[in-house]
Amino acid sequence: MGGVEAATRTLSGDKAQRIVDAMRSSVARRGVTGSTFDHVAREAGVSRGLLHYYFGTKERLLTEVVRRDAELKMAALEASLERAQTADDVVSLLVASLEDLVANEREFVAVGFELFTLAQRNPEIAVEYAVLQGEMRSHVAAVLADKHEQGILHLAAPADAVVEVLLSLADGLSLRMLLEPDRDHSAALAAGITAVRAIIA
Repeated sequence: MGGVEAATRTLSGDKAQRIVDAMRSSVARRGVTGSTFDHVAREAGVSRGLLHYYFGTKERLLTEVVRRDAELKMAALEASLERAQTADDVVSLLVASLEDLVANEREFVAVGFELFTLAQRNPEIAVEYAVLQGEMRSHVAAVLADKHEQGILHLAAPADAVVEVLLSLADGLSLRMLLEPDRDHSAALAAGITAVRAIIA
């Protein structure tokens, strides 16, 4: 994983972002199998050889796509949570984040599920995916633990366990919302909020 990150840093910011964006869009439209380096290179406006040189495989590039997106989204969520003054603020922010993700970041959700599926067959990707999930969990857990210590909210379990449940709910709900976009999911979201309030009060 470190080798991928080090190599990616040597790309210009514009080229790196174009490659990552092209891979994200391609996977959302074609899936992992259909997202060849030829497609991605053409859409990014770079040579196919450049993708091979810096990323090696499309699986590594896919991991970089999810990592970059997750870092941006986690940073934004952390910043919002840090400003929260009540447990209700925290729950509302989490729900708003999920709704925005499904409504406006469908590609990110789709690529994340593709990476999860890939991790079941590729041990190297599985390790990288687990590290990425751990980083997401620890960042949000640190914010919630700090809120707990300040007395702003009460966690019914250790912070990392609470975040594990939150991420599991978000994964499950986002999957169902993507699979059935025309269905009214408000009742399921309300039930999810009830569940969250049992562990964040």
